[in-house]
Amino acid sequence: MESWILRPYRIARDHSQWYRFLTSGFLHADWGHLFFNMIAFYSFGGLVLSVLANGTGAPGLDGFGGIGGIWRFLLLYLGGIIVSDIPTYFRHRDDRSYGSLGASGGVASVLFAGVVFAPLNKIYLMFLPPQLGIPGFIFGFLYLAYSYYQGRRQGDNINHDAHFYGALYGVVLTLIFMPQAGIEFARQISTFLKTII
Repeated sequence: MESWILRPYRIARDHSQWYRFLTSGFLHADWGHLFFNMIAFYSFGGLVLSVLANGTGAPGLDGFGGIGGIWRFLLLYLGGIIVSDIPTYFRHRDDRSYGSLGASGGVASVLFAGVVFAPLNKIYLMFLPPQLGIPGFIFGFLYLAYSYYQGRRQGDNINHDAHFYGALYGVVLTLIFMPQAGIEFARQISTFLKTII
């Protein structure tokens, strides 16, 4: 645990420890932390990998084939773990006791790629009845707002910045891979809003 956890203070003073940006994503505080990360990863990973490999059938959203889809998916997930911790590093590099672990940045990256690809798919939260599913784009907005707010507060021993920046990384990288996905995202939301107004 101590060899792999993200320790910004140590990294800033020993540049040979940059590997912690990645290895910290393979550690979890407890079984509950691991379970929640992996259930979210499982829930969105299949959709995202399928779209990256096979496309969606919508114009301009062709996939990249099996190998092309897999390496883009890995870049999304593993890159999300690394990139989401960069702001944490700069924020805590002088805090001797700060440590962070978990795959939340990578999971948020995959989750938000799924929201870009299927913004109207409902997201169901555990312990709530199935009738309370939230359209993905609304959930995404609420998730970002909550993560940003909690990241500023820093009161609960959770790295909310990793959630926030992992999600942003997922959206940006998805749009780099498939720019047309942004247009399709806007089209689906526009159609949805017309049906409720």
